[in-house]
Amino acid sequence: MTWRPQYRSSKFRHVFGKVATKESCYDGVPITRSVQDNNFCSVNPRFLAVITECAGGGAFLVLSVHHTGKLDPLHPRVSGHKGNVLDIKWNPFNDCCIASCSEDTTVKVWEIPPHGVFKTITVPWKELQGHSRRVGLIEWHPTANNILFSTAYDYKVMIWNLDSPEQVIKNPVRTISHHTDVVLSMSFNTDGSRLATTCKDRKIRLMEPRSGTLLQEANCKTHRAGKVIILGNLKLMLTTGTSRWNDRQIVLWDMDDMSVPLLEENLDGSSGALFPFYDPDTHMLYLAGKGDGNIRYYEISSEKPYVHYLTEFRSISPQKGMGVMPKRGLDVSSCEVFRFYRLVTIKSLIEPLSMIVPRRSESYQEDIYPMTAGNKPALTAGEWMSGVDKGPTLMSLKPGNQEAESYSELSKGNGNSLDSRRSPLQLSYIQDGNSVPGGDRSPLSNGDDPGLCSPPKTESELRLKFLKQQEEIRRLRELLNQRDVRIKQLELEMKNIRNSQTSL
Repeated sequence: MTWRPQYRSSKFRHVFGKVATKESCYDGVPITRSVQDNNFCSVNPRFLAVITECAGGGAFLVLSVHHTGKLDPLHPRVSGHKGNVLDIKWNPFNDCCIASCSEDTTVKVWEIPPHGVFKTITVPWKELQGHSRRVGLIEWHPTANNILFSTAYDYKVMIWNLDSPEQVIKNPVRTISHHTDVVLSMSFNTDGSRLATTCKDRKIRLMEPRSGTLLQEANCKTHRAGKVIILGNLKLMLTTGTSRWNDRQIVLWDMDDMSVPLLEENLDGSSGALFPFYDPDTHMLYLAGKGDGNIRYYEISSEKPYVHYLTEFRSISPQKGMGVMPKRGLDVSSCEVFRFYRLVTIKSLIEPLSMIVPRRSESYQEDIYPMTAGNKPALTAGEWMSGVDKGPTLMSLKPGNQEAESYSELSKGNGNSLDSRRSPLQLSYIQDGNSVPGGDRSPLSNGDDPGLCSPPKTESELRLKFLKQQEEIRRLRELLNQRDVRIKQLELEMKNIRNSQTSL
């Protein structure tokens, strides 16, 4: 009997990481020196937010994703916290809404102007007061609008309903008190009906988030879990942490029976925390270590051996944290399936890293871009509180079929109280991005009419005008690139139709 090597066919076997050029990176960013094991960065298709180092209170930067290059040291920030900011997360259904938590025991939700931050923001849209100690983690519900989870060093997980009319909310709708020590991470499944947490008491808990009912609890003596992530709808859960010999390891769990892990695998002897990232569309798992320069990636299956190693990206520059672009912000014309934003502290640099499936064809690859979670909520906060669970609203990434951006869609009446405070004139301008209120003015995205605007009088005004013009130029270039890609795709489709007709 001849020996045959085990070979597993996979369309993602040759995925590689492509680092952005120096001009496409964000240089001169004063990244925070906090030792918290968080990502310190959050990204959506419009903005990039990163926690920065500052004296007196806490602050973070909000940059346009196209505002690459050298950062102005005097760039305005979002600075309303009295203590260091520990975590930030963009609202998945509103690209202009971001939440932050801090050592000052509060969670604040901010409204970011659609065209960027041109002056320092100090007044939040909502302030959440309920924790008694510093707040270390926040997470948005994946399908319900305006539902936010927070956990602090008081060992409690609190659920907040942002549809509440008060500007300062002091009473959460639910407080979960199962934990006996600091919560290290939180993760939802696809429809948000399950919440998994890891805790410093070494226990891994699986809960029903609405009621806080504890469903499963695991306490593995050979594994100290640090981070947890639920692997989509596979009924599997993965934790990263250390073994009893302080080796970094990953452990796979069955969500229906967490008495014994399905898989334990030691990786290396490094000491940095391992951050897991999972793409439910491609079933790919990425592992990025704090202080590492490499990113390992695997393919997950529902059958043994469950985890299939693919390869790894390597760099000489260590990363402190990672931001991840939502799928709707990827470049499908280059077969990009995932994009990281690596925080390289030693260079004060944010470095985009694209994970690309090598394909020769320039047409849209439907097999690697299935329907994915979009920017519309499946539920309102009230529906979720009443006991309804629903999967995410799906969208296609095919050019021309994408849903409108979240800001304009939510302002049309999806029940987002953040946008309902705007005047009809402002809403009509936001919904129609190609016109400015008031006659036949030129379609500038920054809303400035050259016939009405006075020339800048100070250096700061001149800088703001320059940034607005740069943003307009970037936006127009991006629009032209998208049109070029669409033209090429239509030409290829017409050519294929003609070839099929001639063959008949």
